Amino acid sequence: MVLLDIIRKRYSCRSYQQRPVEQEKLDQLFEAARLAPSAKNTQDWRFVVATDEQVKRQLATVTNRPDVFEKAGAIIAACSNSDYIMTCGQPIGPIDIAIALEHIALQATELGLGTCWIGSFETQKVRTILAIPDDIEIIELMTVGYPADTPKQPNREPVEKIVCYDKWKF
Repeated sequence: MVLLDIIRKRYSCRSYQQRPVEQEKLDQLFEAARLAPSAKNTQDWRFVVATDEQVKRQLATVTNRPDVFEKAGAIIAACSNSDYIMTCGQPIGPIDIAIALEHIALQATELGLGTCWIGSFETQKVRTILAIPDDIEIIELMTVGYPADTPKQPNREPVEKIVCYDKWKF
């Protein structure tokens, strides 16, 4: 598959078959994440992967869509172990995690898996469920699994509306 085709095919999956994801596929997802760039090559990402049905159920209950997310083959808690702030004023954690998670999402798409970014969750409860230390920032959750829905093509702005060259011309 050509990368642009994979990007076009990726979507936010909100219906999963209740079926585990094979370890070999999970390994490929995290190899893709491992290869993601990070600020100053800190590789500050850490992933806690819930595959146990009871743990997934507990995690799903602290999100906005427990009925959907608990059916995914895995729920990933993406964390950063760095509080480094770049010269531009941005913390590296959310940026590095976003890059790594998108690598996971694209690799999952190529493997026939669906993913969904989850930003609506109760951080302290996730921390407790997964025994994540207080000094580690939980940035995002992501589900991974076999889709049970049909992707809908999202409405996207034309390139001309989101890009200008040399100066701000919007």
